[in-house]
Amino acid sequence: MHRVASAGNTSNSTRPRKEKRLTYVLNDADNTKHCAGINCLAILNSATPNGCDHLFTGSRDGTLKRWALSDNDATCSATFESHVDWVNDAVLAGNNLVSCSSDTTMKIWNPLSDGVCSRTLRQHSDYVTCLAAAEKNSNIVASGGLGAEVFIWDIDAALLPLAKTVDPKEEELPNGNLGLPLSSLRGMNTGNNMSFHNNQSRGYSPIVAKGHKESVYALAMNDSGTLLVSGGTEKVIRVWDPRTGSKNLKLRGHTDNIRALLLDSTGRFCLSGSSDSMIRLWDLGQQRCVHSYAVHTDSVWALASNSTFTHVYSGGRDLSLYLTDLSTRESLLLYTKEHPILQMALQDDSIWVATTDSSVHRLPAEGCNPQKVFQRGGSFLAGNLSFTRARASLEGSAPVPVYKEPSFTIPGIPGIVQYEILNNRRHVLTKDTSGSVKLWEITRGIVIEDYGKVSFDEKKEELFEMVSIPAWFAMDTRLGSLSIHLDTPQCFSAEMYAVDLNISGAPEDLKINLAQETLRGLLVHWAAKRRQRSGSQASSNGNVASSNDVTRNLPHSKIEVDDGAENNTFVVLPSFEFATDSPPSIVTEGSHGGPWRKKITDLDGTEDEKDLPWWCMDCVLNGRLPPRENTKCSFHLQACEGSSVQILTQGKLSAPRILRINKVINYVIEKMVLDKPLDGGSSDGASGLGLSTGPSQLSTLGDVSLRPGMKPWQKMKPSIEILCNNQVLSPEMSLATVRTYIWKKPEDLVLNYRLVPK
Repeated sequence: MHRVASAGNTSNSTRPRKEKRLTYVLNDADNTKHCAGINCLAILNSATPNGCDHLFTGSRDGTLKRWALSDNDATCSATFESHVDWVNDAVLAGNNLVSCSSDTTMKIWNPLSDGVCSRTLRQHSDYVTCLAAAEKNSNIVASGGLGAEVFIWDIDAALLPLAKTVDPKEEELPNGNLGLPLSSLRGMNTGNNMSFHNNQSRGYSPIVAKGHKESVYALAMNDSGTLLVSGGTEKVIRVWDPRTGSKNLKLRGHTDNIRALLLDSTGRFCLSGSSDSMIRLWDLGQQRCVHSYAVHTDSVWALASNSTFTHVYSGGRDLSLYLTDLSTRESLLLYTKEHPILQMALQDDSIWVATTDSSVHRLPAEGCNPQKVFQRGGSFLAGNLSFTRARASLEGSAPVPVYKEPSFTIPGIPGIVQYEILNNRRHVLTKDTSGSVKLWEITRGIVIEDYGKVSFDEKKEELFEMVSIPAWFAMDTRLGSLSIHLDTPQCFSAEMYAVDLNISGAPEDLKINLAQETLRGLLVHWAAKRRQRSGSQASSNGNVASSNDVTRNLPHSKIEVDDGAENNTFVVLPSFEFATDSPPSIVTEGSHGGPWRKKITDLDGTEDEKDLPWWCMDCVLNGRLPPRENTKCSFHLQACEGSSVQILTQGKLSAPRILRINKVINYVIEKMVLDKPLDGGSSDGASGLGLSTGPSQLSTLGDVSLRPGMKPWQKMKPSIEILCNNQVLSPEMSLATVRTYIWKKPEDLVLNYRLVPK
């Protein structure tokens, strides 16, 4: 997406292009918890005997979190926020944490940092669904996605500064190899450790494993990084040499999508889980399946094995976690949860389980001696059965889970699953996975009412208002929270009177643009940091920076305060102040570093037009709004049938859509009572109204009885009422509301007036 017709566009292009979108995500007050399903887990064991282990969780809410683990506690010590869509997988590669997302990017992080992204890798053309790392060659990571692509990365090389001259904030890697040799990997050295070298002077590109024709859902790599396996919707397992990206062989046997893969440390044996409900054990040397395990009654989505590869833990869509002895085929139901299992991670004698719920559970696993669990009884033989026979066998035996409850749970927040935008276009009614119904004010990013577990539909009807305001934003709950999308120029189509926003001291006729004030509320911290940087740079150059060089604010919506200090600020209207204890996150596409997400309080002022959409900056810094579609409403004003009242006007009138009927009443009274202009001006007041064959511009009119210089007889106002479709209109209604709920026709609105019947 590119900007057009802006001050910085020198290409003289007239071809319309879609502008970049700005999204903001409303965060819950407790930001230490996930609010959507957990897609991935990674364990970082302490380097010291008495140190603290860490668990990393990647969620569908778009964030990763680091948890400091103790025996009976887990504390959130960092949130890694930069992805703009689901985090699908994460692996630890040496001193780095690597994550992948449905935003098509991979990101590299320092796992023990405060959550700052080290580098964004942009190579995939579609969702990146899975990662695999080599345990002993900690710089090797493989990635796969829905674009039928598999890449093998040298993380150390990817983190090296690019040799070409680039903007220091540019994070993305070139999409393609720039005509340079694709492979930058060297062979195995005598120590059986793979060595990667970045020989490209203009950037780094990963090795491409070409061969997949469809989506890739699962990857696994052996410890030394000499073998890579992949699987997906093609129902076959492909085996690769990651050093060259060449295919070694294909394994067939599954009858549905392959969703999980495991390799033993040597790379001889491979375990696969599939949507056909089967687990298969493959001998890669013999190139065949040596065992099949009919354990689950639905898709197998997650596999984890003990260090010796003698037992496998499996989970999936049937909500169940099983432990299976690979040699004896004996299987045991460990735990049943109310949510499908997405991934598992072993830690000592425990196993962490991630599901489509926002909580993470820990269960005893006897990781060093899994056979001890079978001594409890209740096991069954995971025979080589078809799916239908396995289902019948399991339903007939109804195995009882070993554990009724997890030994420990890291709780999450219920995610939002249903919403309704109310007619005032500022309030949104939501329902979460726990059934709780809440009312949000999106221009402040807060919950203003928590109704508890009530009927969503009944509450929606109760909150209905007969008011019509243009749809100025789009919304979704894909991340388990409210994501509000702003697109120009549509987002600037909604206005409200300041008095309706309870802004004290505001003129009665002052109009507020909802998107403009929302953007200023969102970017107030960014603008303050930007002014500080501008001031410090000017001081270092010996110049005094004018505040107008940094920001020019519309006087009605922001009041610039100059208290003599360097850091002069402007005041945000109360209806658009976002909380700083749970600030929303800005999401935008960027130009160089790819899409990114950051809390509004973490913006440091260096973000510019390469990061933020130009129209947002123009609105906030310069108070300029893009050209918009016609925001006026055309209508005809006619006397009711049989009415003796006539007014001095003809033709079609035009007025702002938010104009209230009481202003139309004032207009009728003025036209009916006044017989000549006052003070040499038009009898129509400041709006310049008069007889016109074309559309007249009906602006905001004051109360004619308060006009100075009027004669006493001119102040005698008759009682007038306005009707539409024979229905008397409330003076508080707007023209847009009348057109939407009472007129209900595509033709120009017709309003009738008459004296109020006695």
